[in-house]
Amino acid sequence: MKIGPLLLLSGVLLSGAGARPPNIMFIVADDLGYGELGAYGGKEIPTPQLDRLAAEGTRFTQGYVTASYCAPSRAALLTGHYQTRFGYEHNPTGAQNADPRIGLPVGMRTLADHLRGAGYATALVGKWHLGGTPRFHPQRRGFDEFFGFLHEGHTYVPPPWLGVTSWVRRTALPDGGKGRWTSPDGRIIWTTHMGGNEPDYNADNPLLRDSQPVAETAHLTEVFTREACDFITRHPAQPFFLYLAYNAVHSPLQADNRYLAKYAHITDIHRRIFAALLAQLDDSVGTVLAHLRESGLERDTLVVFLSDNGGATRELTSSNAPLRGEKGSLFEGGIRVPFILRWPARFPAGRTVDTPILSMDATATALAAAGAKADPAADGIDLSPLLTTSAAPSERTFYWRAGARAALRQGAWKIMRETSSNQARAWQLYNLAEDIGERTDLAAKEPARVADLAARWNQWSAAQAAPLR
Repeated sequence: MKIGPLLLLSGVLLSGAGARPPNIMFIVADDLGYGELGAYGGKEIPTPQLDRLAAEGTRFTQGYVTASYCAPSRAALLTGHYQTRFGYEHNPTGAQNADPRIGLPVGMRTLADHLRGAGYATALVGKWHLGGTPRFHPQRRGFDEFFGFLHEGHTYVPPPWLGVTSWVRRTALPDGGKGRWTSPDGRIIWTTHMGGNEPDYNADNPLLRDSQPVAETAHLTEVFTREACDFITRHPAQPFFLYLAYNAVHSPLQADNRYLAKYAHITDIHRRIFAALLAQLDDSVGTVLAHLRESGLERDTLVVFLSDNGGATRELTSSNAPLRGEKGSLFEGGIRVPFILRWPARFPAGRTVDTPILSMDATATALAAAGAKADPAADGIDLSPLLTTSAAPSERTFYWRAGARAALRQGAWKIMRETSSNQARAWQLYNLAEDIGERTDLAAKEPARVADLAARWNQWSAAQAAPLR
């Protein structure tokens, strides 16, 4: 294929007129905490592949998602709009996924819709969680191909869970006590530490190729990696969008025993199983990126890596250090995530950017890179100027709403409120430039600032849609 002339802008080579638009690949981890990757300060579990991606691209230290739970966060990422604008505010689980009223509203166009309209081949490999009934199916939402599952989670291997060690939540143990119980063969650990049973993830939730159930015995992390590589192999001459949505490191915690053996030095089996899941995820991302490289597509592929929300620390041990809070919270640990972007043909390597950004910015950047027309009312911004010229965008205000829980960030200042018995508590105020761990509530010292920021949040909230349920 003949390539047009190259233009030099701020030291970055840009493809000229007539060049094929870049491939786009979004890799989303599930419930991965801010503090686990080596590139983000993690020391216990090596993550060389993701660290390499960060070294070859841009690592954002203040990358946010729009929700601290899976489904609403993904709804914003795939549409480029705050999910509260169209009512996808809550996180459907279990049988709620089969409610025909609940799903990404069909009137909202997805990134896959936009890119398919620009000539891209599109595929989703992995977790959907944006509607479990036919009208919300990924292939009706812009994806040419789908391999994965529709609900919030899935076991990594089918029963009887061979080749893995499983950590399973229960309300009662065989001996009637509390704590942990281990099966005689060591393959299954029951735990009461979360006070509930492991969700029935697989109920009405088969693994699908398009709409047909398939049987797999390999660990899902490796299965999804295989499918992603196959899609890349089949599209060497057509720009593609691959949404690779791993369910790792989400529960149920099921560690491939080959990886578990590598972490025998970690004495706590809970943490050891998590370490194995994360190491396998890291290797799998490395495999996909190596396949991209070997296919000659690395330079012209925009890769975005992020987690859908903060780590579920109590449930998984997934660390958000040095942040406070975890999945489900609007403290930083619930909404600030590892966030990496790489495009060798356009953006310089080895950069760390401290400018706060939102997941929807990745969506806007992808659309701009593809030359695809986007909704002008979308909430994300194209990050290209920031990454090519270091020109930081004007100060922005970020908003969060999840029922009575709320937060707003403007500059270094953040207000937030949690709930007690489903009732909203008073606003808290933090200066994130001085207090990244949100340890010192300044609301009593700065009531005028709280009132101003709360008024901004109230104005924004009044313009959002009512939740779908």
